[in-house]
Amino acid sequence: MIFDLEESARDVAYKLLVGLVAPRPIALVASMDENGVLNAAPFSAYNYLCTDPPIVGIGVTDRPEKRFAPKDTARNIRRTGEFVINVVTEDLAERMVVCAADAPPEISELDMAGFTTIPSQRVKVPRIAQAHAALECREFTTMEIGRSRIVLGLVVSVYVEDKYVDPEGPYVRAEELHSIGRMNGLGNYVRTRDAFMNIPRISYAEWGLAPSASSGQAVQADAPTVPVPVQQPDDAGEP
Repeated sequence: MIFDLEESARDVAYKLLVGLVAPRPIALVASMDENGVLNAAPFSAYNYLCTDPPIVGIGVTDRPEKRFAPKDTARNIRRTGEFVINVVTEDLAERMVVCAADAPPEISELDMAGFTTIPSQRVKVPRIAQAHAALECREFTTMEIGRSRIVLGLVVSVYVEDKYVDPEGPYVRAEELHSIGRMNGLGNYVRTRDAFMNIPRISYAEWGLAPSASSGQAVQADAPTVPVPVQQPDDAGEP
């Protein structure tokens, strides 16, 4: 089927894009208003965009009932210039969903979900104590596009629980962290437990020696193969 988004209702684009641009990492964003009231909300329109400088991007739609009315997260970031992205892992999934509830601005979703906080290193907004990793950010810029705001954040400090860090990199032991991803707008998520494939990156010279994908024959008799482990079936329940 072909969908002409220029001729379709606005929600058609949402339904198709969130189902196709997947899985997506989830940013559980903690922010604070000018009176010190904390807010937390999950966003899967999120990713890192560059590393020098380290910039992450979050897409935040406006409130559906009012035109050009920002959600609490976007408003707080615009007024205070700071926020913390807490990485969502399997053990935080259900409480993350609680934070998505449409609570009034004066109500803290952190309290609703039973989260506690711990002071951040470089920003005033605290991070979630139960989160195994977090990115402390300062607003780099916010762009208003239609009914959405794209927030670019400069990452000024990163917290990762010690057991999830390989100090040789340092690298994140992602296969042990068990982050989850958003699949569509119907409450579906994907786990990363038992779902890793390790496919080493190869150089152009190595590619020339690899087996031909179409014929199955090696270009050279002594060509090395590139191992691709088979993905193991998932044996745990849905978070």
